[in-house]
Amino acid sequence: MGIRPAYAALPGSGTTIDMTQAALRPTVLWLRLFLPFAGAYFLSYLYRTANAVIGPVLSAELGLSAGHLGLLTSAYFLAFAAAQLPLGMFLDRFGARRVEASLLLVAAAGAALFALGNSIGHLALARGLIGLGVSACLMAAFKAFSQFFTVDRQASLTGWIMTSGGLGALAASAPLEAALQVVGWREIFLALAVLTLAVAAWLFLSVPERDDGRAPEPLAAQWAGVREIFASAHFWRFAPLGLTLIGGFMAVQSLWSISWLMQANGYTRAAAADHLAGMSSAMLLAYLLIGLLATGLARRGVKPIMLLAAGLALSLVTLGLIAMRVSEHTYWLWIAYGSFSSFGTLAYSQAAAGFAVALSGRANTAFNLMVFVGAFGIQWGLGLLIDLLQAQGQTAALAYRDTFLVLLGVQVAAYAWFLVAGRRRP
Repeated sequence: MGIRPAYAALPGSGTTIDMTQAALRPTVLWLRLFLPFAGAYFLSYLYRTANAVIGPVLSAELGLSAGHLGLLTSAYFLAFAAAQLPLGMFLDRFGARRVEASLLLVAAAGAALFALGNSIGHLALARGLIGLGVSACLMAAFKAFSQFFTVDRQASLTGWIMTSGGLGALAASAPLEAALQVVGWREIFLALAVLTLAVAAWLFLSVPERDDGRAPEPLAAQWAGVREIFASAHFWRFAPLGLTLIGGFMAVQSLWSISWLMQANGYTRAAAADHLAGMSSAMLLAYLLIGLLATGLARRGVKPIMLLAAGLALSLVTLGLIAMRVSEHTYWLWIAYGSFSSFGTLAYSQAAAGFAVALSGRANTAFNLMVFVGAFGIQWGLGLLIDLLQAQGQTAALAYRDTFLVLLGVQVAAYAWFLVAGRRRP
């Protein structure tokens, strides 16, 4: 599997092993290193998207308005975003295994608290703890992959880890809707809490740690690197994409997709969940294709930046078609929206490519901060705007339409900036 020679601490011990030995047993390394991170990212995406299906149930049971539901669900994104900058430094200092396993304990506690919640404040706090607890799932995997795999293997591994997230999104659609027909949402979150504890233990006991003998970078130097990233024009070419397009897609997928399909298109919750399942399946396929084909396309002159630009442009077109309700083929429109939006994942590597390798972890977490700040603000803001428009006399369908059009306008402006800033670069 192209393993980079390294020495790593055995889990739970002070000894080290020569990782070149593991290169002789790639299946063992795959089981020990990749699968625990894949399991954690599966849970992260499941938690992120679950409220799209259970949101209408929560609204009916607890009497939540669209604004309250948006705030409740987006608490996940707010806590997730707040963790990103210190997370990059913690990963560099303490390692992916210890940081992620510890944070997953917080996620398990949040899931248990959510299962017991009876008020908007209680549920928002629990949702925030879940967001904090899974905030390292993708970044920790990237950190571990960079330590134990050669560069040419990491693009493929990125595609596979994103695939595990796509499976989590898929599980949070029609399968979750089916589970709600058998048990309540409280029982589901208690089961998720137990599952999260199991994954935390699996990751802590299985994943090796890289020990190269180097002293950790001083905190002041780490913060200097963060300041360098945020002062860079290169970073701010991509940041608006993270805030509005990638964050906006997260906001829609994880909450407002189901509500739109029920309120604007008049579908039942089960039919809306089927749409979400189709979109999640399409995302899964898109991530697989990106992982399998991106490197080969780049060698043929089709660079990742070109794939990013084309994919996001098509996502804007499909969102516009959805918002204007110009077609009755809504299922295929949502599949297209999920497929094209998946190309946004390429923005991470493109944003980090403008910095030295030593800053790549902090560049990724800085961009991730933009994504989740955008997801929080857009998810809550859409709910507030829907409430405002309905208070002014609009029907639910018209309020959702106008709200989605506002989101589309903001995204088009960010995409235009991305194109213009690219032309200005030397």
